[in-house]
Amino acid sequence: MPFAVYVLGLAVFAQGTSEFMLSGLLSGIAGDLRVSLGDAGLLTSAFAVGMVVGAPLTALAGRSWPRRRALLSFLGVFVAVHVVGALTSSYAVLLATRFAGALANAGFWAVALVTALAMVGPHQRARATAVVLGGVTVACVVGVPAGAALGELWGWRSAFWAVALVSAPAAAALLLAVPGGRPEGAPKVSAVSELRALARPRLLLTLLVMALVQGATFCTFSYLEPLVTRVTGFGAGWVPVVLALFGVGSFAGVALAGRLADTRPDAVVGLGMTALALGWAALALTASHPVAALALVLLQGALAFGTGTTLITRVFHLAPDAPTMAGSFATAAFNVGAATGPWLGGLALGAGFGFRAPVWVSALLMCLALAGAGVLSALSGPARRPLAARRRPAAER
Repeated sequence: MPFAVYVLGLAVFAQGTSEFMLSGLLSGIAGDLRVSLGDAGLLTSAFAVGMVVGAPLTALAGRSWPRRRALLSFLGVFVAVHVVGALTSSYAVLLATRFAGALANAGFWAVALVTALAMVGPHQRARATAVVLGGVTVACVVGVPAGAALGELWGWRSAFWAVALVSAPAAAALLLAVPGGRPEGAPKVSAVSELRALARPRLLLTLLVMALVQGATFCTFSYLEPLVTRVTGFGAGWVPVVLALFGVGSFAGVALAGRLADTRPDAVVGLGMTALALGWAALALTASHPVAALALVLLQGALAFGTGTTLITRVFHLAPDAPTMAGSFATAAFNVGAATGPWLGGLALGAGFGFRAPVWVSALLMCLALAGAGVLSALSGPARRPLAARRRPAAER
């Protein structure tokens, strides 16, 4: 695997820390800015909405950009808005910086995925995708708990400053590792042709399933802090530990999926989604039992990111004639879920259903994802039946 692919994972680590660290800072932000927990949760949704809007737009705009310059430009904007976020005392300004930071992050992801895949052969695409996504899981293991710990010690603003500082070595590494010229063999397929390729029913349904899976993940992840402190009974000092446990599971899930996604994708997705649905329901029922809650947080992290990685690989498989836009649509679907999940969880909390409510919403979203996977299987079935029907008469002869 080329060194530059790992550098892209490092940069994604810095940005992933920002995307997910609010799950350990919600109470501090809500108290400091005098907003509700649900409103604080919308900061995560704002970031995800920016990713949804920014992913396809920046992918279209950057189809022929010099990759190193594009990556450094997006990362520079990302750092700048975090400095503004660390300084502001306005909820509205902080919300705007989350959206702007997400636009920059989306641009980075759109270029990073194409860059990573262009550096490896077809047989290594799942592993390259897993390395880039591995930056997100390392963020969950190290960055997010560290951000929560900083927030506990010096306030939530210190976590924003830390993200800006961590991005500096990532920028230096990108400058050294990624070629500075324009992409070799600029896209020969027109943007219109790529968009048409992405309109296939099987691909669109796969993107919907991915959004539902991620919605379930982020619905609970965004509200882990109030769940473990007010239902499980852990003190605030345990929040970084629980977040790190989720991250460890996520890293393990991505690593395993990177090795299995090219050979057994159906098994990984089918078993993973079923286990996720059961796991979220089990967590909702056993959240008051510390040992069970910790075990399920670890397991759900592995299942969620392992399944999500495999679904992203499947999108590239279903859209070979949309080389630059497939990754952006996968990123958008990922973040549709990341935006919708916290919003639905916040609605459930605001309605007075208790701190377990987001976990039950996650279980419901996974049931919908399983229903979508069933429809996808039905759509795939007819393509195979005619072949079987042709073989039977030949065998009889």
